[in-house]
Amino acid sequence: MRNATFRQLRIFVEVARHLSFSRAAEALHLTPPAVTMQIKELEGHVGLPLFERQGRRVSLTTAGEYMLVYARKVLATLKDAEDTAARLKRLEAGQLTIGMVGSAQYFLPALLAAFQQEHRGVDIKLVTGNREQLLRLLQANEVDAAVMGRPPSELAVRAEPFAAHPHVFVAPLDHPLLRIGHPAPEALAPYPFIVRERGSGTRALLEQFAQRHGLELRIAMELPDNEAIKQAVMAGLGLGFVSLHALKLELQHGLIARLDVEGTPLVRAWHVVHTLAKLLSPAAEAFRYFVLEQGEAFLAERYGALLPLEPTG
Repeated sequence: MRNATFRQLRIFVEVARHLSFSRAAEALHLTPPAVTMQIKELEGHVGLPLFERQGRRVSLTTAGEYMLVYARKVLATLKDAEDTAARLKRLEAGQLTIGMVGSAQYFLPALLAAFQQEHRGVDIKLVTGNREQLLRLLQANEVDAAVMGRPPSELAVRAEPFAAHPHVFVAPLDHPLLRIGHPAPEALAPYPFIVRERGSGTRALLEQFAQRHGLELRIAMELPDNEAIKQAVMAGLGLGFVSLHALKLELQHGLIARLDVEGTPLVRAWHVVHTLAKLLSPAAEAFRYFVLEQGEAFLAERYGALLPLEPTG
């Protein structure tokens, strides 16, 4: 292992994350043959195969699973050293890796663009996942900070709210519930629902709402992102429950209808989160301050006109 390079470890971690040589190559801006060559060299240094390849399927060997733990530790330690050096130099430069849940994709890139206008030396990388996936990334020190809804209690983190995060029920334009001004929660029971996968914050919030009102929802379909849910709802396959921040274009153009269910919108908060064990780089600290100072006004300007929000639930 003495001759293994940091570059090889980074490539190894990326292949392990995607379980795909081609997707890792795309993420790293390399060619698949270059990734394959680096992995073979690393396997030569280790003396054991790190991946099993069966056709297009790739999986970690037992040795690979062990090495992944140590590779992540090595890269996390190197990142901490780089951040400390930057802090000592008081530089707001280098790479900033931000994790986000799927609903944040509708505003966070634009917010980051505004941030980058003020901090041009910072190279930003975005990583998307559901809540459980972000927790793993935070725990493995693979992201500097994360933007998410429900803050984690499973990790020792600093979670700071910066803006309201409303969730609403949506329906196709011809749905019979739209003829009722403010349908009660019980009115939802007979209709099929298109929902997010387990592990997402949106799914957890929907289940809490159903439990609070004694509802047994008819789950017709589980889909992994808001875009797929919106398309399924517009096609008439069922009702949906999504972040208001995912609905701006569809509501403005009359493509989907919001159900004004009693007790909604359910308003939680957006949080910027980092682990307490992590010493933030100057770039990460600058991002944190930027989000806390400007995030609420930014979201209010973009989404405030969609509906009057009175926090409930």
